[in-house]
Amino acid sequence: MDIYSQKNGQNISALMKSLQQNNMAGFHVKNKKELLELLRRFIADGTTVGCGDSVTLEQTGVFDDLRKRDINFLDKFDPSLSREEKREIYLRNFSADTFITGANAVTMDGKIFNIDGNGSRVAPMLYGPKQVIVVVGTNKITEDAEAAVKRARQIAAPLDAKRLNKETPCTALDRCIDCRHKERICNDFVLIAGQFTKDRIKVIVVNEELGY
Repeated sequence: MDIYSQKNGQNISALMKSLQQNNMAGFHVKNKKELLELLRRFIADGTTVGCGDSVTLEQTGVFDDLRKRDINFLDKFDPSLSREEKREIYLRNFSADTFITGANAVTMDGKIFNIDGNGSRVAPMLYGPKQVIVVVGTNKITEDAEAAVKRARQIAAPLDAKRLNKETPCTALDRCIDCRHKERICNDFVLIAGQFTKDRIKVIVVNEELGY
């Protein structure tokens, strides 16, 4: 059970305040409909939008909505893309107006934690895009960074490895053993503790359990 469920919705207000103290903006929406409405406020027509892998964004219909918009969506999920064309999209993400993604965890003191395989998701979160939007469900809220790492390694990573059809030990064991497998996806451990540019990163918490 996540800490939001344990301690009720007052935690959301505390999390929003922590994000603000770290120069990031926090928003709370009730459902997927409110999420899409909020994203339409933040993402203007005619702008370029990149994205990272995210089960949360798939579940909430964000990717489908972006494909319908009058924007330049750098759709990395196009099955016709070659490996080199996908790499080109990863590089173009750095100059996007908006980069949108999920996260493995957001801590109560307003930090964002992710584990990445090749860095294509975490790199543009750190630098490049004018605006970064992070969408999470309440199940992603953790007490602190230590709990965030544990959550990402022991819950998110094994499920993601299964989704990607990897043959890493965690797909059979349902837990991380810090393997050295050639298909290991736990390569980049990134904690974002704050920002120089105020509100460049916007964290939207949806009042649902979403993703891994």
